[in-house]
Amino acid sequence: MRVILAEDSTLLREGLVRLLAEEGHDVVAAVGDGTALVEAVALHRPDVVTVDVRMPPTHTDEGLRAALEIRRRWPQVRVLVLSQYVEKKYAAELMSSDVEGVGYLLKDRVAQVGDFLDALERVGAGGAAFDPEVVRQLLARTSHADPLARLTAREREVLELMAQGLTNASIAQALHVSQSAVEKHVNALFDKLSLSQTTGYSRRVLAVLRYLGS
Repeated sequence: MRVILAEDSTLLREGLVRLLAEEGHDVVAAVGDGTALVEAVALHRPDVVTVDVRMPPTHTDEGLRAALEIRRRWPQVRVLVLSQYVEKKYAAELMSSDVEGVGYLLKDRVAQVGDFLDALERVGAGGAAFDPEVVRQLLARTSHADPLARLTAREREVLELMAQGLTNASIAQALHVSQSAVEKHVNALFDKLSLSQTTGYSRRVLAVLRYLGS
């Protein structure tokens, strides 16, 4: 894949460049701030970008705001956020707009290099990759939403695992239930969230994230 990295830590940025190159990816640019990221995407049109949240000049939310601009201007470019922080407002906006080809990982919770590479490839292929802690914090913002309140405890468990990008088979293994039981829960929560007629992978994550912007 053709990748652009946006990370203000020079040491981490260069380390990721070498890692991705060793894995056969083409790192077409590596930048240190959000403005440079947008400019690099305009120039190179990569398959996917990885971006930190807090970048110069204010080190608050420049990375996520750049990611949102990229998604608006070049929706075909995939975005993987890699950060120490969950910036809820813009993260919710990023995920609730179109969750195909979007991911959000927390740096200190990426236990293995392989986990990061798997997430990058999943996002690059149009899937989703969300850290469970990101999902938990964003779900906390939606506890007031009536459709989510209608879900059973088990349906909410299934929903959280779906949001992490897991397949029905992986959810069944995680919850120690049959795959057919998972499928029943998935169909039930799609009905409750009025997503039964929505097609494609996106409804699996939209089921959790569609209300995050409210």
